[in-house]
Amino acid sequence: MAHPHHSTGLCDAGRKLYASALRSGRVSHEATMTAPCLLDLELLRPEPGDAQWLAPTPPTQALAGLVEPLERELSEHRLFAAALADTVEQLTTLGPEDSATAAFTVWRGKERIDNALVQALEDCTQEFLAIQPAGGRTNWNAATMRTTTRRVRRMSERGVSQRTVYNHTYRHHPAMLVYLDELSDTGLQVRTLEEIPERLLILDRRIAFVPAQPDREVAMEIRHPGLVWYLLAFFERFWELGVPWEHQPPDHDTPEGITAVQLKIARLLVDGHLDGAIARRLGMNVRTCRAHIAKLSAALGSDSRTQLGYLMARSGLLEE
Repeated sequence: MAHPHHSTGLCDAGRKLYASALRSGRVSHEATMTAPCLLDLELLRPEPGDAQWLAPTPPTQALAGLVEPLERELSEHRLFAAALADTVEQLTTLGPEDSATAAFTVWRGKERIDNALVQALEDCTQEFLAIQPAGGRTNWNAATMRTTTRRVRRMSERGVSQRTVYNHTYRHHPAMLVYLDELSDTGLQVRTLEEIPERLLILDRRIAFVPAQPDREVAMEIRHPGLVWYLLAFFERFWELGVPWEHQPPDHDTPEGITAVQLKIARLLVDGHLDGAIARRLGMNVRTCRAHIAKLSAALGSDSRTQLGYLMARSGLLEE
């Protein structure tokens, strides 16, 4: 009858028989029929000149023979683990030379983001597309405006076509009016929308930059062809919807004196958005947003936010 044995351990019968062999100096071959593990682990070896008897292997020698293959296997696992750790480290600590060819590169900190973007703009040779929500550019200082103006002009001189989508609110900022007037001879095309998404920059239809968190302290540089293609289609859709800079946005004021901007704010309020989120989406500061909300309340005779939402829904203005 066969007896199952673990390949790396002794059974009880084998342990007792091995102890007996050590005491007596030998054991019969027949006795090992109940403990084949002794032969598998080479703890018994044939006696010279007598096939019926087996002599025990000294314990120290037996231990070395058993441990050696395990040590060898462990060493191989250690080498594999070290190689794997080295590979992971290389993938997670891309240097500047690796970043240029990576499909996705995460830049942390505004300085590193700006450096990566400036380099990409300097390398741009054909087309630059941008969606620029209001927020940063409306607070430009003179030095920043001069730097950006020179960069746009240099790109134009290299033959780079440039298209940008802004919020409608840009049309009322003197600094932006001066900026676009100075660049009127560069071929820069501008359109505006009442509401636009987060910032998006696309260079030569092969590289895109997008913010990776709300405070814009982290950005992602994307070179994956499929994702850049998707973002390009995203831009083109907003471009089609945009109002050219030389045209005025359509006026949708209601008979109650509610402007198109206020109507948009009302819709966002009813959808549950807070003042800060509404201001970001419409490209205005929170104070201006709250001033519009106050005018809405006055026009509809509301004393509270809850009542304002109710009156807006009841008035039917949101359905028009």
